[in-house]
Amino acid sequence: MTDHLLQYRSEFPILDRTTYLISNSLGAMPRGVYDAMQGYADTWAMRGVRAWEERWWMLAAEVGDEIGVLMNAPNGSVSTHQNVTTCQAVVASCFDFSGKRNKVVYSDMNFPSVMYFWEAQQSRGARVHMVKTDDGITIPLQRLLDAIDETTLLVPISHVIFRSAFIQDARAIIEKAHKVGALVVLDTFQSLGTVPVDVQALNTDFACGGVLKWLCGGPGVGYLYVRPDLGNKLKPTFTGWTAHENPFAFEIGPNRYTDPPYRFMNGTPHIPALEAARPGLKIIADAGIERIREKSKRQTGRLIDLATKHGWRVNTPRDAEQRGGTVSIDMPDAKEVCRELIKREILVDYRPKAGVRMSPHFYNTDEELEIGIGAVEEILKERAVAVR
Repeated sequence: MTDHLLQYRSEFPILDRTTYLISNSLGAMPRGVYDAMQGYADTWAMRGVRAWEERWWMLAAEVGDEIGVLMNAPNGSVSTHQNVTTCQAVVASCFDFSGKRNKVVYSDMNFPSVMYFWEAQQSRGARVHMVKTDDGITIPLQRLLDAIDETTLLVPISHVIFRSAFIQDARAIIEKAHKVGALVVLDTFQSLGTVPVDVQALNTDFACGGVLKWLCGGPGVGYLYVRPDLGNKLKPTFTGWTAHENPFAFEIGPNRYTDPPYRFMNGTPHIPALEAARPGLKIIADAGIERIREKSKRQTGRLIDLATKHGWRVNTPRDAEQRGGTVSIDMPDAKEVCRELIKREILVDYRPKAGVRMSPHFYNTDEELEIGIGAVEEILKERAVAVR
């Protein structure tokens, strides 16, 4: 079988010298980033302050639209920020937690940074309800749905869980939230780029994530989708001059909000990171997320089979339809094994309650899966001999 996605492999320099199985943490850098950064530097050097009106001011919205295409978001509905925590802070700032509808429902499998943020909102009156996992892999759907009631204001959930790659039933959660008048903040950080996301079909209220993982865009760019009907009426209090109707008038007093996506931005845009994000976004769009997803299901399934053959615990769903792009393998001495793999230029990571996370992307070969698992087997044999 010919793997047409491997045609993009030469666009990622690090693949020439490593076995790169860590796209769930940081996607490989596209070769085009060199030119993007050179272009940024040349623009600054040659155009100086004129760069703002000629290119930079529009860039935040343009990159937002490029991200939006990948999740079927309408043009103008995706703003760009530094990270997901900031995105969720912008959302939270649109709401008042002092009334009866002040409950925030999420799970203990959310990414900790987001968890820390929502826990801190208790000082603003938020009542936080954390739904706990039973197995460290999945989140009990019915328990989560039952927690969403008429007093719930917001439901910030992960589409794909970072520890286990479990895909939550976002549609069911959104439908229940809407039935009782609550809104959903869908974190697509671990899905967009490897699992299809359609914000309009899901009818989610908000979606956020970042480009540095599966979108191969590097650190410094988070994205926030706001459903257009909400985007035209919400007024974030975490705001700034970028969100003003006439930012260069430098008016004093309260903000007069502009239209989305700038309505949800605040301070000066992060131009270098936005420039660096574009080559990866272009490649992902060209490769096609549906094709990436099919390869991902096959390769993660192969990793699970190999790990199971060795008797190692797999902390990732075996059902491909419930599994994102990562396989978490909890082999003996997993933390030390991870450290040794990295020494051997096999790039993976370790997370508590997960194990070693291996995350093949569209640019990985099937042989690299065998190399990764074979190296683990070799390391464990060497460790066993060393303790005799």
